[in-house]
Amino acid sequence: MISQKVRPGCEDEYRRWQDRTNEVAGEFDGFEGTEQYPPASVEGNEWVVVFRFSHLDQLTAWMGSDTRRELLEQGRDLFEEAPRQEVLAGGMPVHDAVTAVVSHDVRPDQERAFVSWQEKILSAQRKFPGFMGSELFRPVKGVQDKWVAVFRFDTRQHLDKWLESTTRRKLLDEGRGAFVSYDVRKVGSAFGSWFRFGQGTEEGAPPNWKQAMSVVLALYPTVEVLNLVVSPRLAALGLPGYLALFISNVLSVCILTWLLMPLVNRALAFWLMPSQARSLRIDVAGVAVVAICWLAFIVIFGLTTG
Repeated sequence: MISQKVRPGCEDEYRRWQDRTNEVAGEFDGFEGTEQYPPASVEGNEWVVVFRFSHLDQLTAWMGSDTRRELLEQGRDLFEEAPRQEVLAGGMPVHDAVTAVVSHDVRPDQERAFVSWQEKILSAQRKFPGFMGSELFRPVKGVQDKWVAVFRFDTRQHLDKWLESTTRRKLLDEGRGAFVSYDVRKVGSAFGSWFRFGQGTEEGAPPNWKQAMSVVLALYPTVEVLNLVVSPRLAALGLPGYLALFISNVLSVCILTWLLMPLVNRALAFWLMPSQARSLRIDVAGVAVVAICWLAFIVIFGLTTG
C-alpha cells in the first residue's frame, strides 16, 4: 500500500503516470490487481494505491526491479515528498467488495466543520477490518446539493460491522450539528451474481466496464430473438403491450441468468476473471473478441430481418 502526496496541479499527469505503472506491474509474475484511491479529504492531496500480488516474493521482485526504479525516477517531480509504503502480508483475500454511499444535507454555514468531522470518520474507519478506501464529494452546482461520502469494505459483513458499530454511532452524534439529515445506500457489483467464478469461494467480479460489455453480448441476441419469435405470438394471443413486454423481460432475465451468462463467463474467463486478466494485452484481446461477436450478431440479424 503506497501513499503519495501529489503536487497541486499535477493530478492529471500523476494519473497518467500511475496508469503506466499499473500496466507495467501487470507484466510481473503473481500480479493480481491494483486499487487506486483519490484523496479522502478535500483539503489534502494524498493518493493511495494498493498493489496486490499472490506471494510476498513476487511482490518483492516487483518492488526491487529496475523497471519500478525507473518509473519512480520519472514520477519524482509529481510528489511533494517521498511516497510512503506498507507491505501487508497474509490476511483474507477480497472476494465480495461492497460500497456504501452516504449523502448528507449539510448546513450552509457548517461546511468546514463537516469536512473536519468526515476526517474523523475516515480515521475511525481505517481501524475497522476490511476497510478499503473512502472518498468525499462536494455538492455539484445545478446537479445535486448534498455532500456524498463513499467508502468501501471487502465484505458485506465488515461493512455492516462498521455501520452498526458503537464508534460510528458516537461519531454521528458528534456530527449532528454539521448536517440536517443523511441517507445510507449499499452498492454491490453492477450486475451482481451474473459474474461469479469458481465454487465454494468467489474470486470476485470483473470491472464494471467488462461486465457491461459482456451483458450486452448476451442481451442483444436474447432480446432480438424474443422480438422475432415470442413477441408475435404474444400479440396473436391478444395480450396488451405492457403485459407482453413484462413477459418478454422475465424470459430475457431467465435466459441470461441460467443459460447465456454462465456460457459467456466460461468463454471469456481469460478476460473476465481478475486473476487471469493481468495485462493490457489480455484486456485488448478480450475487447476485440467481444467487439467481433457484437459485429457478427449485427450482421446476422441484419441479413435475417432485412
